[in-house]
Amino acid sequence: MKKTAVVFPGVGYTKDRPLLYFAGKLAAANGYELIHLDFSGIDWSKEKLKDKEFLLNTLEYCLNKTDELFKSVDLTKDDSILFISKSIGTVVATAYADRHGIEAKQICFTPLEFIDRFIKDENGLIFYGSADPYADPEMIADICRKKKLTSYCIEDANHSLETGDVLKDIDNLLSVMNKVNNFINLL
Repeated sequence: MKKTAVVFPGVGYTKDRPLLYFAGKLAAANGYELIHLDFSGIDWSKEKLKDKEFLLNTLEYCLNKTDELFKSVDLTKDDSILFISKSIGTVVATAYADRHGIEAKQICFTPLEFIDRFIKDENGLIFYGSADPYADPEMIADICRKKKLTSYCIEDANHSLETGDVLKDIDNLLSVMNKVNNFINLL
């Protein structure tokens, strides 16, 4: 059985940051071959995450980079495909799957509202923070309800799912990764 997990980073949140690092390790521990995308080369700042034109241009740039990578990788032969994504990566992952008809299960950390355009119903595990300044938590909750996505809101957490209290953040990370592991085990 061939299983592939693709990690779609945020613009400033790389594969080596905790959410993507540990989710990737869990996927690998469950038999998935990991592919890490790299969206470096984007002139960005966190404030640009609120700029719709920047987001659309960045989405197109990242989709083109993803297309380049997948010229040499054929996911259609895989028995199970998992996309793990963060921030702008959530939009890229869901848009790529939609654009190419790929039946990938989605794990989205702090998605941006644009995923509403692309994510399939009942096809994802979503984590977001109640204090995320770059994505409206109420809008994300509405998208999750409408699309019947399994979602978890981390109280007082920002766009990195951090609260500023290190021990609370470690507890939250453990809770998130337990949910990720359970999701992967059901695939």
